[in-house]
Amino acid sequence: MSVRELVVLGTASQVPTRHRNHNGYVLLWDGQGILFDPGEGTQRQMLRAGVAAHDLHRICVTHFHGDHSLGLPGVIQRINLDRVPHDVTVHFPLSGQHFFDRLRYATAYRETVSLVVEPVAGDGPLAVAPSFVLDAVRLSHPVESFGYRLTEPDGRRMVPELLAARGISGPDVGRLQREGALGDVTLDEVSSVRRGQRFAFVMDTRLCDGVLALADGCDMLVIESTFLDEDAQLASDHGHLTVGQAARVAMDCGVRHLVLTHFSQRYPDPGVFEQQARDAGFDGELTVAQDLLRVPLPKRTT
Repeated sequence: MSVRELVVLGTASQVPTRHRNHNGYVLLWDGQGILFDPGEGTQRQMLRAGVAAHDLHRICVTHFHGDHSLGLPGVIQRINLDRVPHDVTVHFPLSGQHFFDRLRYATAYRETVSLVVEPVAGDGPLAVAPSFVLDAVRLSHPVESFGYRLTEPDGRRMVPELLAARGISGPDVGRLQREGALGDVTLDEVSSVRRGQRFAFVMDTRLCDGVLALADGCDMLVIESTFLDEDAQLASDHGHLTVGQAARVAMDCGVRHLVLTHFSQRYPDPGVFEQQARDAGFDGELTVAQDLLRVPLPKRTT
């Protein structure tokens, strides 16, 4: 069976704490592994979480602040040390090319793997894979920052009652799916739309149109909630979201599973984030992220 789940490697903003590593998130999606924002210590957190370098196919960096990118040298060198047998593609804001180059070659090592470097210059699609399209959307932060979104193409679900009513069964079902018609029966007549799953990753940003575009209709939204609501001015000043803002985005955009993360070290009790998210009106699935947690994408509704 295909696996679609989020592996949380770290949840701290700016500095690590005794209980929270710097950022790091791996999305496992049908045999593809996408590493988002590898902060300092990501290589060790991967080991603790049971994620191997061989599991990684893409690395997506939202922006070049240290808590989102200082783990790049270790991860890139580990990919080469382990001789990962497939290409690994790296996305990051084009304006930070010089930062990426410095991190990639921070120390001497032997390059054994093809690292495909594809910087992000603006909004739009970055990759088209069999089970998803990867898009980037610009966010609002003191340095250029992009969020990422995976969208699975819509499919079709065969309806047994409609098939039976038209006398279609066995191998003919597969033929109908492949060819789109069987005699005078079309695929649309005996199936319904199976909505593709959607995942979005939103890190350091103020509230902006990009946040809403990324979150729209997501099955899972991983989003920063650096500050509690009482510190809204601090959030705005530093280019971040409060937990209430994140929760209202999820509610307004129809998000099914909200994953809150990137917590300021000033807050020792993560339970307060859950309470404020509920107070803001979000009543869907809610996870206050913890290091090494695995969070499966919600099951399909159809």
